[in-house]
Amino acid sequence: MLINIFHDTVCPWCRIGKKHLFDALAQWQEESVNIRWHPFLLDNTVPPSGYEFRSFMRERKGIGVAELQYLFDSTRRAGEAAGVKLDFDKVRLAVNTKLSHKLINLAPANRKNDVVEAIYKAYFEDGLNIGDINILTAIGTAYQMEPTELRSQLNDDTLVDIVAESQFARSKGITSVPFFIINNQVQVNSSCSVEVFLQALNRAALTEISAEIW
Repeated sequence: MLINIFHDTVCPWCRIGKKHLFDALAQWQEESVNIRWHPFLLDNTVPPSGYEFRSFMRERKGIGVAELQYLFDSTRRAGEAAGVKLDFDKVRLAVNTKLSHKLINLAPANRKNDVVEAIYKAYFEDGLNIGDINILTAIGTAYQMEPTELRSQLNDDTLVDIVAESQFARSKGITSVPFFIINNQVQVNSSCSVEVFLQALNRAALTEISAEIW
């Protein structure tokens, strides 16, 4: 079973969708699963220094203080229902996520899922700047990555073009995340629920995997 996941590391619904999918996989256990993570940059115009989070979100959404707080509260409750923590009071910066996606790309295959979760936790629970190379190096070091080499790789723009990969996803018709493609055929758009993912997995298991496009 091949599952392609398109996400951004500052997207709370992506974290919720990841939890729902992995909970579904824990119940399903019909066959081995290969997960591939793909970047989908929600806003690549954010500078390396980031923006003040709440001001940025109010401007991006076109809403006021009260409406933004309502949005945060409802999203936080959805996270709690899924079993993940989203502490928007801790988040201080809207950040550029290119480096965090590069870290996922560089992570060992058997630790990528863990690195993704560690990045989500760093941002949504600890309020850390996941656009900061020092933060990302510390995360990678915790998952079998040599810090000096990792720092060099994160600074090397020739290794992987995160922006181009994100643009490629958009060119294929993906307009929002999270977005999941199972066996290159069955699509799940949004964070959905464990039950929806179980249904999608069962449908995909009945089909032959189509030619790879990612």
